[in-house]
Amino acid sequence: MEVLDGDDGIGFLTARAAMERAIELAESYNIGAAGVIKSNHCGAAALYARLAAEKGMIGIAMTNVVPNMVVPGGSRPITGNNPIAVAVPTFGDFPFVLDISMSAVAGGKLILAGKKKEKIPLDWATDKEGRPTDDPDTGFAGFLLPLGGHKGFGLSLVVDILCGVITGGAFQDHLKGMYKYPDDPSLTGHFMLALNPLALMAREELKARMAEFYQTIKDSPMWDASREMFMPGEIEYQTANERKQKGIPLPVTLFEDLQSLGRELGLKTKLTEIQQHSP
Repeated sequence: MEVLDGDDGIGFLTARAAMERAIELAESYNIGAAGVIKSNHCGAAALYARLAAEKGMIGIAMTNVVPNMVVPGGSRPITGNNPIAVAVPTFGDFPFVLDISMSAVAGGKLILAGKKKEKIPLDWATDKEGRPTDDPDTGFAGFLLPLGGHKGFGLSLVVDILCGVITGGAFQDHLKGMYKYPDDPSLTGHFMLALNPLALMAREELKARMAEFYQTIKDSPMWDASREMFMPGEIEYQTANERKQKGIPLPVTLFEDLQSLGRELGLKTKLTEIQQHSP
């Protein structure tokens, strides 16, 4: 295992460098791990797990987050909803990609429920004192609850240990929130792992076994016959193909903000508006 110093840089760059190094190590030793300290927000963990799958390897990517989640019964956050992603090559149209965070729900769903004036389940979030709430605005101002109770809480701690504790980086309250402290480095840590499954079997054998695994999922009966089962990564693959053909839909306000930012930065490439829709 190696640890990279992100030098308070862009998380997207440091996380990618770490996974690329983990892949290099796995090419030599069939397993490689690289951590990052002093980094920042790196986006979706799946971005980095997929890098390994594209090389025919299993990729595991994770990052820690400033505490924003309480254990059920707790009154203050002690861990983040730390994301983890796992990607497995199928040598087919798309890899298996699981990308989840450890909170029961993303904060964006609380905002949406608030706009719709809807109540939320009591296992989604708490108020500022840690008491479960069905009010989305109160929950957004408070704390998130973990996915699956103690299970999501425990997995969140594992991610923080791997990304922060054992790497010598920041963890728990040593991290800084990018929204509360936008001008300060967040000290985020990442952990990337690459495994070479072709050390165990030939590519064609693994391809056949993953195809059988996938088909079992697709053949799983649904009580609603008009619906179907999807493997993790399949919906994203279909959406990506649709976006390539039809473009990426954006709310009008976001489109205008991006145009304004492009002018401010002096970018030569301009966004092209194909068809405008109301947000």
